[in-house]
Amino acid sequence: MAVLNKIRQRSIFLIVIIALALFSFILADLFKSNGALASKSQNVVATVNGKDIFRDEFMQKVEIAQRNQPSSSQTQIINSIYNQEVRQAVLGTQYEALGLTVERDQMRDQLKTALASFAEFQNEDGVFDENKMNEFIANLKEISPQFGFLNGQPIDYASWRDYENRISVGALQQDYFNLVKGGTFATQLEGKYENNLEADKIDIKFVQIPFTSIADSTVTVSKSEIADYIKKHSKQYEVEDSRNIQFVQFQEVASAADENEIKNKLAALRNNRVVYNETTKLNDTVKGFANATDNEAFINANSDVKFEDRYIYKSALPTAVADSIYNLPVGGIYGPYKEGNTFKLTKVLVAEQLADSVKHSHIIVPFIGSAAATAETTKTKEQAKAYVDSLLPLVKNNKDKFGSVATEINTDGSKSTNGEIGWTRVTTFNPNTFDPDYADFIFHNPAGSVDVVETKFGYHIIRVDEKKAVAKAIKIGSITRNIEPSTETEDQIFRTASNFAMNVGKGNFQQVANDSNYVVRPVNQMKALDENIPGLGNQRQIVQWAFNDDTEVGDIKRFDIAGSGYVIAQLTAKNKEGLMPVEDASATVTPLIRKEKKAKMIQDRISATTVDAVSAAENFPVRNSSAVNMKNPTLSGAGNEPLVVGAAFGLREGETSKLLVGDKGVYMVEVTKVELGTKLDSYQPFANQLQEQRSNAVSSKLYQALQEAAEIEDNRAKTVQ
Repeated sequence: MAVLNKIRQRSIFLIVIIALALFSFILADLFKSNGALASKSQNVVATVNGKDIFRDEFMQKVEIAQRNQPSSSQTQIINSIYNQEVRQAVLGTQYEALGLTVERDQMRDQLKTALASFAEFQNEDGVFDENKMNEFIANLKEISPQFGFLNGQPIDYASWRDYENRISVGALQQDYFNLVKGGTFATQLEGKYENNLEADKIDIKFVQIPFTSIADSTVTVSKSEIADYIKKHSKQYEVEDSRNIQFVQFQEVASAADENEIKNKLAALRNNRVVYNETTKLNDTVKGFANATDNEAFINANSDVKFEDRYIYKSALPTAVADSIYNLPVGGIYGPYKEGNTFKLTKVLVAEQLADSVKHSHIIVPFIGSAAATAETTKTKEQAKAYVDSLLPLVKNNKDKFGSVATEINTDGSKSTNGEIGWTRVTTFNPNTFDPDYADFIFHNPAGSVDVVETKFGYHIIRVDEKKAVAKAIKIGSITRNIEPSTETEDQIFRTASNFAMNVGKGNFQQVANDSNYVVRPVNQMKALDENIPGLGNQRQIVQWAFNDDTEVGDIKRFDIAGSGYVIAQLTAKNKEGLMPVEDASATVTPLIRKEKKAKMIQDRISATTVDAVSAAENFPVRNSSAVNMKNPTLSGAGNEPLVVGAAFGLREGETSKLLVGDKGVYMVEVTKVELGTKLDSYQPFANQLQEQRSNAVSSKLYQALQEAAEIEDNRAKTVQ
């Protein structure tokens, strides 16, 4: 009893102890839960309709895409893969609900269709062999993660599985879209309505009081009115989480002194110069550009741009220097002169009368090892030469024989054109398409010439068919030097940027910039996944800094812009997800509210009830518009006004509307004539047309609708960016 009494006496104390124990248990569980949530947020790129897209699998796909798309940035690839994964998840929800799957037989048919032309999967008869494909897949799996080759391109097992998955996804999507398309239809009643939109016509007379008749300056719009408008139209003004920044750019550009130094060094290459030889302890004479005999070697040794061996006409030269260069004698030099962001020293190497364009034909005989050789090529080089020499007398003076031989033995596109290549321009000559020896023959021989020419592709019998636009063409060689800032200039720009960063840290960013005449550039509504900044291009580092949890409004940071200098940026605002701020919406909302106010002002002052009376009271003319239809709701002299035209079609002949608010003003309309379209026995053709339009719309609008209806949680900014 004594013990019980003590327990009763201390019951409140015990209750508190138990409560604390329970509370600590709940807290511990909560901390564990938060830890799990935090872990999930780091490992899940997105959640779509409750389905997680995990980071590891996602990044594997990104790595594969990066190998296949080396020219794309990582952010572009991440966003592309994200869109693919979200699409697959959104549509996957529909597939699961309908029980849609791709069975083995369907998958094999899809792969067969996609890969039928690949030599690796064909038998001796050139027919797709599924066993060969199975062997290829098994081998890829066995050597994984090493690469195999398919159609000449490297591929590993992971890439193959990704390819199979894309084939499967494509097949499922096609089946699903076809099911939805199969459910689209249109009735004859809808066909009749569609026909009447264009067939039914009215003539009207109307008066328009344009909104422009009231000066914008007389209609004030307050911030509270903008805020109310945004709330009423919230769907249109919902915004994502975003950031505003402002920045000043310090570009690394060459100074006037830098340009003069580059120009002087280039000028020094023009003539012979004496230099002291540290090895021999004697003065050596170094040949200049004017006396160089190997111009290509001299240019390549001294120029930032390699020598290009091609003919050009005067029209291809820069206008400012065209006459000066084109009129130089062979060996003459012009410059240094400035062209774009370079200085150039140009020498005329060759001058010749050349046809701008040449029409020619050829017969080609490849040999083993030549660039045009195929699996069917059996002739050695010696055999090919003997064969082509035997053909030359037969085709040299016989155009028909030339064409028939070319059709019989050529293996390129000219096989179907009697050997004719067509017109080739000397200024667009491509050494990857035509061998230099081939080009020399067609450009430097008169029309009618026929002979054998050896190239890397094989032996050719070439016939020059026709030439046109013969004029002086020249070959030039230019020593080009890029205009770049010197080390001293780069150091000065760095010091200037650093000083500005320190000064703005102590004062107002805009004011400090103004004091030094620097241009401040604002960037508003920057999204977490953006990478391009206006004026700077791809600067993902700045976006990431702006969205960093540790970056506060007012913070300043210097960024190194590769090859361009420095940017001093300041975070000016953090815009939370929700409705657009009044300041940002003002530019688009103000004109809309102003239009509403003008419409009310016009309506309030008009008491007249006829078109003519309104015209007289407002001093705006009565206009007529004939054969108006609802398919193209346009009024003569007023433009597209669907609300006004729609209201007019609700009137009987001779009836006048009330005041109508259109897109460009306030209207009053009188219907002067109603002409209904001819009644048809059947409206099925119009119904069929509607059905086809709706079926086609499935491809473009179905996924968009499903995506908007889906629950999507995007964690890219936290997990992969």
